[in-house]
This record gives sequence, structure tokens and C-alpha cells, in this order.
Amino acid sequence: MTPMKRILTILATFLIIFNYIFAQDKTIYLWRDVPGMEKEPSVMFMHKSAENAPQTKTAVIVCPGGSYHHLGLKSEGNSTATWFARNGVTAFMLKYRTAESTYHYPAMLQDIQRAIQLVRENADEYGIDPAKVGVIGFSAGGHLVTMAGEFFESHDELVKLGIEHQVSLRPDFVIPVYPVVSMQDDIAHRWSRKSLLGSGKKRQTQERKNEFSMELNVPDNMPPTYVVVCDDDPVVIPENALRLYAALQEKNIPCRLAQYPWGGHGFGMMNNKFMQEFHWNESLREWLIELGMMEIVHAE
Repeated sequence: MTPMKRILTILATFLIIFNYIFAQDKTIYLWRDVPGMEKEPSVMFMHKSAENAPQTKTAVIVCPGGSYHHLGLKSEGNSTATWFARNGVTAFMLKYRTAESTYHYPAMLQDIQRAIQLVRENADEYGIDPAKVGVIGFSAGGHLVTMAGEFFESHDELVKLGIEHQVSLRPDFVIPVYPVVSMQDDIAHRWSRKSLLGSGKKRQTQERKNEFSMELNVPDNMPPTYVVVCDDDPVVIPENALRLYAALQEKNIPCRLAQYPWGGHGFGMMNNKFMQEFHWNESLREWLIELGMMEIVHAE
């Protein structure tokens, strides 16, 4: 990275954090206390469960999309976190590292695993149940949350960094929305693949494509998963979501496919035409209620 690009990246990061630090309830720096990682820019912006909402004691980590290159913090991150908070779920919007700042795998997986660790370890402080911590991600963020659901044992990046942890890194539910899933040539979102794995033949081997194709790596203990896709998605081929759903069914993982005839890509939880027509978050709420993740917890 050139000195000028580094300065611009740092400035952009500062402006994003400045904007959000005053809009959120708490800013959590993921790596500040980890030797050798103190300068890593990854942060979470916490949205507390609204006081006038049913107190579910559930937490969700929100991962915006952006092709693993950048992040849609407002359209997919902030709008989603706000909706969950209004409905009694404490939300943590994750600003994970991306290729825009020259990061590739495993930085993204390190960030979401660290986020899960910190949310669980600080559950009492945050007023949540450590057994009710899920993840939702959009587009490339959908790939990231699916990785979190699949790789929590096989790819424990925190242990590789020398971080011992007593909490599980397994999310309690996974919600990939119009997700990037496959790294296979026929349906891969190539920009996401390049941003995740890096460029060049050594980084784009068939072995690596297989390793990071989520439809090929569903474990027997995959968390319950809710997949959202639109048939007219012009950005990520809808077959990505369909292959993931088929793989989940084959492993008998509790799962649901929310498939819509139109809606495109990038709608997040904004008040747009797709939301007004289908109210997709209400169907998601019903599924979370069935899981026991949005039940009312009465105060003693």
C-alpha cells in the first residue's frame, strides 16, 4: 500500500468510526488487548436492545456485504442492527477487515470469531444470554457468517493467534442473506473470491476453492440456518443460496429457505419496495421465535 493510500484508508476508517461512535451505544475494539494485534482496525458497534421492547436476551452480530472488498455499513449494517434492537435483540454491527485495506483470509474469519468470543465473554455486561448469540450477513457477509457456522472447530483462528478461550465460537443461528456461497467457477462471485483468497494461481487453486465453498463443507453440527435469496439477483447468482440450502438439507440441519420472485440484491433492511412488498424481516422474526431466540424474558 502506498503512503497516500494508507493515509486515505486511515482517514476513511476514522470518519466511519466517528460517525458511528455517536450513533451507537458502545464501540468495541476487537484487538486492542491482543499483543501484536493492537493496531488492527476491526470494531463492533453495539446497539442495545430497546428499553420498550421485549427483552429477549438474544444477541446478533451483523456482517454487512461488499464483496469482501468494502462494507455496506449503512444499508445492510446499521439498518439491520437498528431493526433487531427495536425488537429486543442486542445487535453488534461488525466492521471486519476487507481487501480494500489489503486484508485477505484469514483476517475476516478472525474478526467474526473474535466478535463471538467477546460477546459471549461479556454477556453479563451486555445483558444477553451467551447461549443465544447468532450471526446475520449479507452478500459476502453471508459467506462470512456461514464460515462462522461451519469453521468454528476446523478453523479456530483464535487459537492459531495464541488466544485461549473458554467459550464456544459456534453461533446459535446463522442468517445468510443473498449470500456468496460458492468459490466454484460456474457460480462464484469472482470479486468476492479474489478479495477473500487473493489473486494469483497459488491462492486460487482448486483445493482452496473447494475449502471455501460453503456448500461443500457443512458440518454435522452446523447451527440452524435461515437462507434468503431473490430469483432476480443480478449480482450473486441465486444458485449460490440454493446449493447451500440443499447441502444443509442433506446434512439434516434445521434450515429454511426464504425465496422471493424479485428483490434483486442489496436491499438489507431498508424501507424499500422489496421490504414493503414482502416484509421479509417479519418472516425471519417468526423463525427466530420458533428457535426461542425472540421469546419474551420476563423480569423477575
